[in-house]
Amino acid sequence: MKRTPLETLNTIAQVIYDKKGFNILALDVQGLSSITDYLLIAEGNVDRHVSSIARAIIEELHEKGEKPVHSEGIASGDWAVLDYGEVMVHIFSPNLRERYSLERLWGESKIVDLDIDFSKPAVSNLSE
Repeated sequence: MKRTPLETLNTIAQVIYDKKGFNILALDVQGLSSITDYLLIAEGNVDRHVSSIARAIIEELHEKGEKPVHSEGIASGDWAVLDYGEVMVHIFSPNLRERYSLERLWGESKIVDLDIDFSKPAVSNLSE
């Protein structure tokens, strides 16, 4: 059974939270973008952290039968982009997120309320 874009969005947000990503924001860009319906924007602490979060998202969604249409920036880690068709994920290092300000670019979009379980203990990145 195919998952809805909102289920995918919430799964991705949970992975980011569990991997200690932060400033997680989801935007509904339906009718504003011709390439995706939802943008999920988040940050990692440093390039390795950004790469680790991106790999964890790919792994988690692969287990659920979803593969990205395209991915970019995972090796460099300063800005990773994962394209899941209806959901596009941008994970930035903090200085790049501020520089590109995707939130402002999509200022007419609606913020999506994410369903993140904050009671789950976050996974440490130290073993990565």
